[in-house]
Amino acid sequence: MTTDEAAGRAATVVVGAAVVRDGRLLAQQRAFPAEAAGLWELPGGRVEPGESDAEAVRRECVEELGVDVVVGDRVGADVPLPNGMVLRVYAATLRDAEAEPRAVEHRALRWLPAAELREIDWLPADRVLVPDLLALL
Repeated sequence: MTTDEAAGRAATVVVGAAVVRDGRLLAQQRAFPAEAAGLWELPGGRVEPGESDAEAVRRECVEELGVDVVVGDRVGADVPLPNGMVLRVYAATLRDAEAEPRAVEHRALRWLPAAELREIDWLPADRVLVPDLLALL
């Protein structure tokens, strides 16, 4: 068992979706809480009991973006979060290439080309993954 796997079993997992279309990565801007408002993150959320990581990625994309995704490979290593949880990110593509994600719970959405990934104000956990996200693109 790797360190990442051991950490993932010992902590609650939060999944993130690195949704890619036409060489661009989808990011969403937080509306709340106040300390995170305006910062950017990948779509995602907690894995519910009895749910696989992939099932959680799909559910969170429907809830947060109103779109269905096809979940791919892991992106980067687990990222420990200050609250004791771990962030685990997966590559994803839109099941319907013509579907337009919408900001259901967030202030805004942006499709970012690789050149802009380092320029936006990411949440700290997502910023750690920027090199892995660049490799994905």
